Amino acid sequence: MKTFVVGGAVRDELLGKSVTDRDWVVVGATPEEMAAAGFKPVGRDFPVFLHPRTHEEYALARTERKIGRGYKGFTVYAAPEVSLEADLARRDLTINAMARDEDGRLIDPFGGARDLREGVLRHVSEAFAEDPVRILRTARFAARFRFRIAEETLALMRRMVGSGEVEHLVAERVWQEVARGLGEAHPERMLDALEDCGALARLLPGARAAREALARAAAAGAPLTVRFALLGWYGEEAAASALCERLRVPNAEQELALLASRLRESIRGAAEAPAAALLALLRAGDALRRPERFAELLAVARFAEPGPATERGCGRLERSMHAAAAVDAAAIARGAPSTLEIAARLENARLKAIAAAIDA
Repeated sequence: MKTFVVGGAVRDELLGKSVTDRDWVVVGATPEEMAAAGFKPVGRDFPVFLHPRTHEEYALARTERKIGRGYKGFTVYAAPEVSLEADLARRDLTINAMARDEDGRLIDPFGGARDLREGVLRHVSEAFAEDPVRILRTARFAARFRFRIAEETLALMRRMVGSGEVEHLVAERVWQEVARGLGEAHPERMLDALEDCGALARLLPGARAAREALARAAAAGAPLTVRFALLGWYGEEAAASALCERLRVPNAEQELALLASRLRESIRGAAEAPAAALLALLRAGDALRRPERFAELLAVARFAEPGPATERGCGRLERSMHAAAAVDAAAIARGAPSTLEIAARLENARLKAIAAAIDA
């Protein structure tokens, strides 16, 4: 039985990055032998085990064979006779198909180290085409490393899109890869890669408009909620809603994206809007109850349409929100004879506070 560090840990170490998690491949062992050595089985679809002390993942060397559409359409074969090279050959990109043995020797049968030096994302074999998730993974690595995609790999990705493979992607996997790509240092490169292979319009329709805004948001370290909401800023709410539903986007990201598309025009007009319109916008954005989310909405606007008009409008909204929040609703309630009178007095007090704040 031999063990090898594989994949991302080897890649990142060669790039000079810190490595905290390591994945291991075990050659020459059976599940029974792994269990007898104290490893805990955790793999559902293929034999994966947790080390009894480090809790790192150890997978038995395996091969895969395509039997159906989508990323789940595989049958897995894991046995002691499966070699390390056969295991590495099933991986997506050459930069992820390297290993180190127990003595630290680099094992690189597909030229991954060379592609790292040259900044190239290249598929390991034609088996790349069997898993459509690899289109998204390649785009995500383009966003992380700013590597170019090899022409032969891009051509293969285009054939995959043309054959309809991306239509069989599971929503959760698409969102997982998209979210990771949006969170990378250069998410606009993910959009470029998906557009170059023809997948962008199918997976993220309308996202091209957000390219430059995404680059600005990433440079500022904006959170995923803001980055995803930029995809909804440029289109109609119905389109943003359809995308969120199709990808089963989590609530926080979905809410901000829909809010951005719904309130875009009102935010655009905030630079010259009167106090009543500003208060209405604060209500529509639930700003007084959820000020943190409203602040993210204004961040979306600033990244999407940077400039004096947007900055003036967002500044007025920020001052309006703070002024309205500072109104003592409890004091007003104590001095009013009815619920309707409380509402009217509170409305009037907030309007006066906003007017004073925006005129200051």
